Amino acid sequence: MKKTLSLGLVVATGGVALGASAQETGETMVVVGARTPTEISQIPGAVWVVDEAQIQQQLRSGQSLKSALGRLIPGFDFGSSTNRTNYAQNFRGRDALVMINGVSLNNSRSLSRQFDSIDPFNIARIEVLSGASSLYGGGATGGIINIITKKGEQGGPHFESELGLTSGFNASDDLSRRAAQSVSGGNERVQGRLAVAVQENGSFYDADGDIIKPDIAQTGLQENRSVDLMGNIEAKLSDHERLDITAQYYDSAYVGDKGLYYPNYESGAEYSDKIQNSEVRDGYDSDVDPETERLYLNANYHHDALLGQRFYFQAYHREESSVFNPFPGGSTFTVSEQNTDLTGAKAVFTASPSDPLSVTYGLDASREEFDSKRYTLAPSEGGLELDQTDVLDPYYPSFQADTLAAFVQADYQLTSNLQLSGGARVEQTDVEVEPQGGNDGGSNDYDVSLFNLKALYDFQNGQQTWLAYTQGFEIPDIAKAYRDVSFDISDNPVDGIKTQQLEAGWRLTGRDWQSQIAAYYSWSDKAIDYLYTNDGELEIGVTTIDKDVRTYGLEGKIERFVGANWLFGSAFNWVKSEEKVGGEWVDTSVTEASLPTATLYGEWSDVDTRARLQVNRAFGIDDASGNEIDGFTTVDATASQDTAYGTFSLGIENLLDES
Repeated sequence: MKKTLSLGLVVATGGVALGASAQETGETMVVVGARTPTEISQIPGAVWVVDEAQIQQQLRSGQSLKSALGRLIPGFDFGSSTNRTNYAQNFRGRDALVMINGVSLNNSRSLSRQFDSIDPFNIARIEVLSGASSLYGGGATGGIINIITKKGEQGGPHFESELGLTSGFNASDDLSRRAAQSVSGGNERVQGRLAVAVQENGSFYDADGDIIKPDIAQTGLQENRSVDLMGNIEAKLSDHERLDITAQYYDSAYVGDKGLYYPNYESGAEYSDKIQNSEVRDGYDSDVDPETERLYLNANYHHDALLGQRFYFQAYHREESSVFNPFPGGSTFTVSEQNTDLTGAKAVFTASPSDPLSVTYGLDASREEFDSKRYTLAPSEGGLELDQTDVLDPYYPSFQADTLAAFVQADYQLTSNLQLSGGARVEQTDVEVEPQGGNDGGSNDYDVSLFNLKALYDFQNGQQTWLAYTQGFEIPDIAKAYRDVSFDISDNPVDGIKTQQLEAGWRLTGRDWQSQIAAYYSWSDKAIDYLYTNDGELEIGVTTIDKDVRTYGLEGKIERFVGANWLFGSAFNWVKSEEKVGGEWVDTSVTEASLPTATLYGEWSDVDTRARLQVNRAFGIDDASGNEIDGFTTVDATASQDTAYGTFSLGIENLLDES
């Protein structure tokens, strides 16, 4: 864990201040819970909204976006601020579906870079639905995180500027810098926004003052520069029609001169001895460096009275290129580059044939195309200098996955207190795999039917309770499953995994209290298994096997407002992951299970001043093989002041130097 001090300045001219009244009780509309804008009080499930002010408050202490969300979203694991990926950052012990404006950032080739996709400067809020969901299809087995981007405002021009510095005061090279600028404006018919945000990280040091080594498997964010260019335009076409278009270019790449030096790499020693005692040194120079590059286009059309129904249509395209860190092998280094193109459309109708009954139905269609290559690099100077010598193309088998799904969801207000909901989704994915290595290519079809049944009871006094049965689905890593296999793919399908979940919850919305608590139990009868070479060291693929797996727990957030200025609260997730071995339930491996977590916080705020102290606790776990992960506690502090010149902020991550 690292310790940082963060200083920031945000200037908004003609914009909206970040601060908001802590005791507001007005309804919040979200899309994530029902596919169309719906009040949270009408959703029978655990729904969370993380607004811009909450995100910025966490970032001021030096957090990354994914680590900030781990502290703000109950059920979502704590994440690292130093790694590029959110690999193994589970939601309720399972996978999360991450989206931007409803467009999935998950890929069939699991790369876990969903949060290396946008600068927080461009985020308006984040909507979260906990647990398995049948509404959005593949990947939503643990929960859904939907990032909503900022839009333009009427009038203007409105300008927003941001400058920030972060340092742990360990050395001159640990300074991170960021700058962002946006302009927005418009009239009653058309509004637009254009923004650019740049962040450049220094080296990372832990609480003991030692430099943190880069993650050569998943890649780190040390000495990384990210650039996020985003534009949006929204137009009122008629009294009933609106069109919204968003475009983004995002690039996040290593730009430094530090790398891992392996003192024994060029000797005749065994591989395991060659990579021992590595250390970070200056002088790194490689022909291929870690990078994430994305292009995102999204168009949304809304007609509020088409055929007497509300109609939503979305068309989108996303291109992504992911380059990994140079990885040492027997005599050379290798780097993989993996590319995904995703194109799709969604059409949704919402009809209310009678007052108590509402029906939402629609179609989803998408095409995902994947290809990859691997660069071979010749090392010198102990691995600090890496020269490209060869390219293997393809590295993983290329594939195309076409998905078509239909869904329907009905809500019926049985009484003034009781709402019943139910729905189904039928999804088919056709996968065409190209020849590569030992396989001759082939095809697979994945057909899945998902159902949900829910009940929501409103006590009409600010309290609600619900009971829900839901299903989610995921397809294992296609490219890794068929890499260098010698069997006929068509005769050896890798099965998808369906997750079923029961959830019971309660929420309270009042002037002095805001609370939401949910107990959940999810299970599946299949699991991912990893295939290795005969020496047991090199992973060559994945498959699915018959195995009973279950996850259960209790998540929630409780907040108490005291007077006009004070807020005290806690977000928590107690979670347990188990699998059946020999007819008995045993703890899942610590490499896959989630740690129970809790965050306690106190906050003081008025019109222009805010201060927050929070304690983050991750509880240790062990597994049936005797492996364990120790728990830890960190403390973060932030403060900000609005002035005539902007908002000045100060934050400290890991205040107590926990190592």
